[in-house]
Amino acid sequence: MKTALFLCCLFVCGWMQAVPSLLPWPQQVNWNNRTAVLKQVTVTSPAETEGIATRYFREAGIVCAPQQFPVIIKIVKEIPEVPVNPEEAYRLQVTDKAITIEAVTPTGVYRALQTLRQLTTHRGNKTYIAGCSIIDWPAFRIRGFMHDTGRSYISLDELKKEIAILSQYKINVFHWHLTEDLGWRLESKIFPMLNDSSNFGRMPGQYYTLAQAKELMAFCKEHHVLLIPEIDMPGHSAAFRKTFRHDMQSKEGMVILKLLLDEVCETFAGLPYLHIGTDEVAFTNPVFVPEMVSYVRSKGMKAVSWNPGWNYGDGEIDLIQMWSYRGKPHKGIPAIDSRLHYINHFDSFADVFTLYNSTIAGQTCGSPDYAGAIIGVWNDRLVVPERNILLENAFYPAMLALAERSWRGGGNGYFASSLIPAEGTDAFTGFADFERRMLWHKEHRFEGYPFAYVRQTNVKWRITDAFPNNGDLLKSFPPEQGCDTVYRYEGKEYKTREATGAGIYLRHVWGNTVPSFYADPRPNSTAYAYTYVYSPRKQEVGLWVCTQNYGRSEKDLPPAAGKWDYRESRIRLNGQEIEPPVWTATHTVKSNEIPLGNENFESRPPLTVTLNKGWNHVLLKLPVGAFSTPEVRLVKWMFTFVFVTPDGKQAVDGLIYSPDKQKN
Repeated sequence: MKTALFLCCLFVCGWMQAVPSLLPWPQQVNWNNRTAVLKQVTVTSPAETEGIATRYFREAGIVCAPQQFPVIIKIVKEIPEVPVNPEEAYRLQVTDKAITIEAVTPTGVYRALQTLRQLTTHRGNKTYIAGCSIIDWPAFRIRGFMHDTGRSYISLDELKKEIAILSQYKINVFHWHLTEDLGWRLESKIFPMLNDSSNFGRMPGQYYTLAQAKELMAFCKEHHVLLIPEIDMPGHSAAFRKTFRHDMQSKEGMVILKLLLDEVCETFAGLPYLHIGTDEVAFTNPVFVPEMVSYVRSKGMKAVSWNPGWNYGDGEIDLIQMWSYRGKPHKGIPAIDSRLHYINHFDSFADVFTLYNSTIAGQTCGSPDYAGAIIGVWNDRLVVPERNILLENAFYPAMLALAERSWRGGGNGYFASSLIPAEGTDAFTGFADFERRMLWHKEHRFEGYPFAYVRQTNVKWRITDAFPNNGDLLKSFPPEQGCDTVYRYEGKEYKTREATGAGIYLRHVWGNTVPSFYADPRPNSTAYAYTYVYSPRKQEVGLWVCTQNYGRSEKDLPPAAGKWDYRESRIRLNGQEIEPPVWTATHTVKSNEIPLGNENFESRPPLTVTLNKGWNHVLLKLPVGAFSTPEVRLVKWMFTFVFVTPDGKQAVDGLIYSPDKQKN
């Protein structure tokens, strides 16, 4: 079947652009010099993919017309070179004679068109598509993200925006966490009191209507994204108890819950999965979970459950989602890995490298027992405005790192190090190439999106061995008198080592689970980090800097006025102290319902500082006492530091970060 798209085609020899910054990078790609310049095309497509193709070319601004450049789409029985997940695989060939797409399913065609989108550039009234031959498939069949809208409502338009852009990077699952202690965010026609403002603990009266739920389900389907709704049970259900005065595990609660499940399953009819939670709760009714799994299955849906959660046997659940370091795969039950994917604890730099570098569930490729990974965005603490949820969680950088790793497979070990390795190593080269491609997409595809990330593989430091401060966080040590590679203090030698990155963990928030700068970090220690930054001219620049990344799931107190943190950290540029901003949050009472303000660098304008022409000296003093304090439960012994443009949109051109003042 032919779809006319008004296009005239010119052919050119040689490259019209550099090798495209594809993300995720295909499994197999070969480039040729047969680039085409397009104005109009004719698409030949089977009926089941005609709509996909038509929508793609319309969005791409490519018009249809008969007898023009041929785009041929075929549904085939198999692509022999594909070892796993053939339903999303595709073969794409671009020459100066035709574009050909072969796939086993319409979803495979959709994935191919997203790659074609990235191969395409527009200059004036011409469209250029790089010549290539690609065979591609996902290593893992689940590659997704979760929003905790049960705690913090996120607008339907925002969810659509994220699903649409991330589907272009082959993210294929949206896990919709709809109910929580703080609110039942899905409308109920049979029990409307569930959505009454009096039964919400946060953002009262903000919920999704059943019509909106169906609308989002259709939107996901259009973008070939699997929607997995979650009704959390029997824990995380204070909103349910507040409404009905019954616990879910009680006899009365189970009757009500089944009526609600009737409504939920009818609303999401056609979806394969319903997530039923089961985590972080004391089970008082031994038949509750098995009965609910059975009931969900009776409605034609498969059940997903958190792990740790209910202890399932073979065949008693359809999919498990591992959520903490205690989560364990279960042979015969497919597993989703979310153990290193709770980005509410991430910082915007070091953890993105960790996510990119790690293997999913310790596996280099998916299998029947290992389905893939889902990133979780949890907001135990209120985060406002909505945009800050994406900024402070480094949402888009993290999602693109997951897109690459879950599609490509591979990695350098489960819970890999948070430290960017030495330049010249394979791990450094791989991440630096990913970073280059990600920043290309930030510039060309994410204009206007919250995206707090700049290049960090060029940011180099020297960091000292930790000096013992014996609990005196104000104590001074030799690096404050001048920078060197070796120091002597109280008869002992303290050396320095190099580190790379805009965000450095001296000790990771998850302790030694994720290796960080110190192999055996000790409390009551003081570290120093220094570098020199060469500027080609005297200039005013922005500075992203912080010494405690505030997690979005903690009740931590904001820093005291005039202090960077509760650790007495100090920051100097050319010998002058850099003072912290005026903190907008000043509360002294811990509460998840009191939002923080500008503590995390992503949520405030960059500090304004002046760089001199030539070399500029940066020195950070980084003491730590206990790793958990009355003010901050999870002390992050870390720092973030990188110069950016005054508007914070990109790195400053021409800077060289070198602790040894090396320009090359």
